[in-house]
Amino acid sequence: MDKAIKILSDNRRASHNYFLLERFEAGMALTGTEVKSARDGKIQLMDSYAEVRGREAWLVNAHISHYSHGNRENHDPVRDRKLLLHRREIARLLGRAVERGLTIIPLRVYLERGYAKVELALARGRRQWDKRRAIAEREARREEERALSPRRRKGEHGSL
Repeated sequence: MDKAIKILSDNRRASHNYFLLERFEAGMALTGTEVKSARDGKIQLMDSYAEVRGREAWLVNAHISHYSHGNRENHDPVRDRKLLLHRREIARLLGRAVERGLTIIPLRVYLERGYAKVELALARGRRQWDKRRAIAEREARREEERALSPRRRKGEHGSL
């Protein structure tokens, strides 16, 4: 494994609240104290999303806490942060999001070879009944696994 990745923040609720259709990787433009705070894992992606303004992509509503030793040089915790993508990627994201009515949400923030990166996903929001159906299917799979597990154990060791 040549890429050393350190996950700084994970948006676990994203797969529960959205159907994740396509994933992208983008760099993040951060200030000095934001990088230090991010390395400490003080990032929240809970209500954040990405949007395209003009010809630039922005991460909106992501919360990076103040750095403990930052004093007057500290940053605004909830400022919009520029995402570093190629022009073609931005056009593709914008086209798909507008055309199909999709949202661009961050899934995780991580460090890759010292650079802060964010994994984005084109997503469609789930309705309440979609969430209930997904939970019911997951529980049915678990029940099925539980019902099969004693047979599997018995089959592995032969007759006891």
